Amino acid sequence: MAPPPTPAQFVLPDTGAFPNSRLPVLLYRGVVPPTPNPADWLEQTFIVNNWTNNWRNGILTYPHYHSTTHEVLGIYAGSATLQLGGESGPLIDVQAGDVLVLPAGVGHCNRRQSGDFGVVGGYPDGRDWDLLRGRAGERPAADQAIARLPIPDSDPLFGLQGPLMPIWK
Repeated sequence: MAPPPTPAQFVLPDTGAFPNSRLPVLLYRGVVPPTPNPADWLEQTFIVNNWTNNWRNGILTYPHYHSTTHEVLGIYAGSATLQLGGESGPLIDVQAGDVLVLPAGVGHCNRRQSGDFGVVGGYPDGRDWDLLRGRAGERPAADQAIARLPIPDSDPLFGLQGPLMPIWK
């Protein structure tokens, strides 16, 4: 079996409003194999690798972050332009077959999408998520919650053999 691909990495600095993370965002390009139902494939792959509490929907169109969990986003249809790190962060184009892993604290939002855009999300160990928007008063409690989070035990796509754990160590 071929080794897992090396994901693109984005380290986003603290903006004051958005803590972002010393851990990089991971972007796996074109990793979903041809399958009749890529949404099911993504969800089952995430579940097998203990990234659960799954959902299917879109990505919110306003900047937000989670302080209680990391998040995986698997694009199963269409395309979108996501903004990472807050209002002035980089714009990242994603399309069907791509998967992003967002460390807790990383701001993200959907700036534009195709009409058929679809995404499956999940969280390590099925953690519950919160929804923070970079508003006054969210920190330092959010920073403390983020600091308590462990590195996940597995990569959402490649399990124990995946690149997440050595990259995020």
